[in-house]
Amino acid sequence: MHIEAIKLKNFKSFRDTEMRDIPGYCVVVGANGTGKSTLFDVFGFLKDCLTFNVRQALQGRGGFSEVISRGADENALIEIEIKFRMEIASIDRLVTYIVKIGQQANKPIIAREILRYKRGRYGSPFHFLDFSEGGGYAITNEEDFDKPDEDLEREEQTIGKDVLAIKGLGQFERFKAANAFRQLIENWHVSDFHINLARGSKDAVGYDEHLSITGDNLQLVARNIHENHPDVFEKIITVMKQRVPGISEIKPVPTQDGRLLLSFQDGAFTDPFIDKYVSDGTIKMFAYVILLYDPEPHPLLCVEEPENQLYPKLLTELAEEFRAYANRGGQVFVSSHSPDFLNAVELDEVFWLVKKEGYTQILRARDDEQLAAYMAEGDQMGYLWKQGFFEGVDPQ
Repeated sequence: MHIEAIKLKNFKSFRDTEMRDIPGYCVVVGANGTGKSTLFDVFGFLKDCLTFNVRQALQGRGGFSEVISRGADENALIEIEIKFRMEIASIDRLVTYIVKIGQQANKPIIAREILRYKRGRYGSPFHFLDFSEGGGYAITNEEDFDKPDEDLEREEQTIGKDVLAIKGLGQFERFKAANAFRQLIENWHVSDFHINLARGSKDAVGYDEHLSITGDNLQLVARNIHENHPDVFEKIITVMKQRVPGISEIKPVPTQDGRLLLSFQDGAFTDPFIDKYVSDGTIKMFAYVILLYDPEPHPLLCVEEPENQLYPKLLTELAEEFRAYANRGGQVFVSSHSPDFLNAVELDEVFWLVKKEGYTQILRARDDEQLAAYMAEGDQMGYLWKQGFFEGVDPQ
């Protein structure tokens, strides 16, 4: 499943903008304050809406008044539209999910929630899920494509006005597209990695299936992969040897008091180093490699400014690993300020954000004739970024 377009209305600085034809590996650049974190927070917001409800997701961001765009009409709605491609009944289909959020008696409500796609080659997309203010329907036999529209079976439902319909209906396999989109949201990963949380010994018992958002369970995940997926762990070590000079071995090591730490072996020394004494860059690169070679990979990764704590040479290596993850079927969104990182990306992979009259607009590198011409002549994206060739942005 692959996200192809995102359209936002009245979501913080995104008054009315759209990203189209999104590649599997998408790099977003822009000056501070242009909305890179806000763009990634769209994914976090939807995940919070699904995990909790819309009211709590908004509360965690300061409430409805802080999320809706400044200057929006008093009756305006927060609107998020995501188009993603998935296989349904052996046919690759473009599915659209729309959610519109407003207020009623000063309480947030879901004014409209729609999931639709075309049943056939022609005609308008059909609404397989359609809810308004806590009530609506979902089609239970959506894969019966031989039946005319009027013979499809609608299941009427009543839910809380601040609860996503896909939260409940997405649990059931018979709601094919809703189930798939719910799983996509539940399993995407928006990274907020912290070196200080990833270091040091950890309790040997805890969540170890996937790397957490902050990376505070790095040792546990490494042990899980080491013990249960030794071939994957060997691949991770091979990648680290190739990407980080000097690394010859990494092992999760239990301590005498029942905790867990990481041991890094530098080929130039006889004794290994525990992670407390290993460089920030090495720890962070290992965490990213763990994330990228997860035995059950996330369908979508969002990573902000991966260049922090990493030596410039490692940024090219990391950019290549992100692209390889996308080529294996995942999707990656990365934001960056680093010319060194951008020098390793391609023209089709880059979008940039600018603010005009207080609102964010999304531009694409390949649509800029000057950037496209320079790249065709062999220039690198990072040098063009640093020299100010991105319209409306001065990173210097």
